[in-house]
Amino acid sequence: MAKVYLAGKIWTESEKEQLEKIDKLCKELGLETFLPHRDVGFAENIKDADRIFEGDITEGFKEVELVIASLDGLHVGAGTAWELGYAYAKGIPAIGLKTDESTAEGFEYLSSILIASMPIVTSFKELENKIKEMLLV
Repeated sequence: MAKVYLAGKIWTESEKEQLEKIDKLCKELGLETFLPHRDVGFAENIKDADRIFEGDITEGFKEVELVIASLDGLHVGAGTAWELGYAYAKGIPAIGLKTDESTAEGFEYLSSILIASMPIVTSFKELENKIKEMLLV
């Protein structure tokens, strides 16, 4: 069973809900998921930094075959951008999901680097198709 790392901001309920919808879709497709806020928890303060890094990155990325990143909002979170860069450096493919506007409309805050590094889809149906194309073919 392929393992998918789910990246995205987690500061609002809608951000968490978006990641949980991606998680549900992946599970319906028979994929194992790693969802940092579910599997490691939240950082309450600076003392949690080592625990979060160890859990999210050192453990969370073990045997990951795909990263899916929620890119909605006016900026990509620092953690999400780092996770995507880490995945790229390790040769792990990624898919971005941006449902609130097109990639062209969000160009100024998505960055050319993120846009060029992965396919970005704009709906859950497109995401499902892209996952199937990349992992389940």
